[in-house]
Amino acid sequence: MFPQASMRFAVVLCLVSLLASLSGVAADKPVYVDGIDAAFPPFSYIGENGDPAGFDVEVIQWIADEMGFDVEIVPVDWDAIIPTLKVGTIDMIASGMTITSERLKQVDFTDPYWAIDLAVVTRKVADDQGESVPQFNIFSAIAAGQTVGVQRGTTSQTWLQENLIDKGVALDLKLYDSFLLVVEDLLIGRIDAAVMDEPTARSAIAGRDAAIVGTINTGEIYGYAVRKGDNTLLALLNEGLKRIKASDEWDRLVEKWLIGS
Repeated sequence: MFPQASMRFAVVLCLVSLLASLSGVAADKPVYVDGIDAAFPPFSYIGENGDPAGFDVEVIQWIADEMGFDVEIVPVDWDAIIPTLKVGTIDMIASGMTITSERLKQVDFTDPYWAIDLAVVTRKVADDQGESVPQFNIFSAIAAGQTVGVQRGTTSQTWLQENLIDKGVALDLKLYDSFLLVVEDLLIGRIDAAVMDEPTARSAIAGRDAAIVGTINTGEIYGYAVRKGDNTLLALLNEGLKRIKASDEWDRLVEKWLIGS
């Protein structure tokens, strides 16, 4: 090979190598791990096919595509989810988490994206005419002497403890690993009532012998959580939430998961 031809060949090889390198960098998107409650429909759960599903799951996947990162979604026990975030096993919590002052001491939250109240649920029983009616009303359901089930580590547990038990109302508070277990025990009569986030309650009791007998106006707001000081991810999520809420996709997901459900 002549010297000039050899030089041109070497230049071409360098350019090819450089382009390949740049292409690899461009394709190498950051990956963030989202920890979810695996049994919290309609916001997050693991479907029958083993895949994550729910409102927050679809929202975070849209944000990831829009903002140029990949998201890996993994189930985590709810009462351990903030410690799991803090040690770095997961990078965010996009799973119907209420923003509270206590949680703000441990994590940073995005701008709020949804507001909820707590629902009081009882099973249905037959009345004197054989009609199916709620066994208790909102007042008798969480009165002294009743056994009330909640998911461990939730604002339902905190509200009942601070507003009733700590003030002398002698109800028996029973804690569960998931709200689905709460509903199962309610339906078979092991507990008298359940308290949970209202959208979750509607999803859990649809078509079953239970009813929402009232709501507790807590004015809770949901946000996505990241580790303290993770300003890069926080900014990505806030911008992503801003964009999806301005899009038709937000209305579609709200209708699909939160209204139509």
